[in-house]
Amino acid sequence: MTGFLGEYEVAIDSKGRFLLPAGFRKQLPEGAAERFVINRGFENCLTLYPMDTWNALSEKINKLNDFNPKVREFKRLFLNGATIVEADSAGRLLLSKPLQEYSNIKKDMIISAQGNKVELWDKDTYYAYIQKHAADFSSLAAEVAGGDFINPFES
Repeated sequence: MTGFLGEYEVAIDSKGRFLLPAGFRKQLPEGAAERFVINRGFENCLTLYPMDTWNALSEKINKLNDFNPKVREFKRLFLNGATIVEADSAGRLLLSKPLQEYSNIKKDMIISAQGNKVELWDKDTYYAYIQKHAADFSSLAAEVAGGDFINPFES
């Protein structure tokens, strides 16, 4: 699998559940269980990791040096709140109250594919973020990719 693609708008019900969109579910590897880890992300969004992606990431994090205070701080901020979730029979996932509060997700949410993981955003926060950074997208691309990026459409 090359990664997830797409952007989906979903609603959160009164119990904190949301339906995984069919377009997203079709991108899961064949036979993969709909079991994930939801965690605090950056910029006050949440990150949804398929279990295999989370396991690989967790393995790397566990190898970090706990004698370094910055490592301990990172682990606390990153790992605390990580929650294993499994789709119910209707294909819904549950967002815990602390994660909803962290991300300010109340009713409408955006699921935004990010390669091997997915970000979960409050709808208004997401569109404000995109709008704020859209003007600088070209310079950001040049700074991040620079000369290392080979345009596949140019010969």
